[in-house]
Amino acid sequence: MIKKGDKIPAMKLMVATSEGPREADTAVLLGPGKAVLFAVPGAFTPTCSAKHLPGFVEHAAELKAKGVDRIICLAVNDAFVMGAWAKDQKTGDAIIMLADGAGAFTKALGLELDLVARGLGIRSQRFAMITEDGIVTHLAIEEPGGFDVSRAEAVLEAL
Repeated sequence: MIKKGDKIPAMKLMVATSEGPREADTAVLLGPGKAVLFAVPGAFTPTCSAKHLPGFVEHAAELKAKGVDRIICLAVNDAFVMGAWAKDQKTGDAIIMLADGAGAFTKALGLELDLVARGLGIRSQRFAMITEDGIVTHLAIEEPGGFDVSRAEAVLEAL
């Protein structure tokens, strides 16, 4: 499992944009400067849609004021789902919606979550991390069913 001080794995994923999906490199998104990456088990799921993503949308300006260059939402969903979710949640340009369709990046981080028994397949654990120049400087992983340490407010405190 990735930990504080580790380098982010470089992989090609897809991001949802207003022009449709486009390829993105995690080394670029989480590389130069400071980035916040938060992961959710799935787009359009209850806690993710009611609290997690909306919190980062609401606090985006405060995060940027603390030196964050990019705020990225990761889910094991395809870029079309992430794009639809971004529209539904009115993320605008504040949040980069990163689609880990096959879960390869999540697995490389060691943060996958087996929800097969619940009909959701392999997803991501709920977590938040801060990276600086591609190195993890803060990592907060939720306990199963939890929503505390990965909230936007908790990330603001960690900055």
